[in-house]
Amino acid sequence: MEDQIKSDLKQSMLAKDEVKVSTLRILISEINNLRIQKNGEVTDSDIISVVQKEVKKRKEAAEGFRKGDREESASKEEAEAKILEAYLPSQLSDEELTKIVQDSINKLGANSISDMGKVISMVMGQAGQQAEGGRVSTLVKEKLSS
Repeated sequence: MEDQIKSDLKQSMLAKDEVKVSTLRILISEINNLRIQKNGEVTDSDIISVVQKEVKKRKEAAEGFRKGDREESASKEEAEAKILEAYLPSQLSDEELTKIVQDSINKLGANSISDMGKVISMVMGQAGQQAEGGRVSTLVKEKLSS
């Protein structure tokens, strides 16, 4: 996966796509930082986690810029998030995720918000990187509240 990112960076440089070049350079830098932290190799799973973290940063920044009436900056952050999302595995559909959440609630016998952590843990174990944590949390909370 890292080779693909580096290859895409070269293609973007040739195409003079400044937004993609800067976004991928930051991503490669974050992957290298993780490599230093781990004292060695990073797996594709590690890279996906880095990409997810970077996408989340961009979305939060875009939201903040919108609240501050800085639409141009918000659009730039969203464009960067879209570039990064191309490196993420496809996300589960709402129906698939709802089924996993409901199955987990049933298996655990969860019936209140106090069981939320256990349910989220089980769902994330099954869904892995195909479901964003915030999305899972919202859905679990919704199901346990009703």
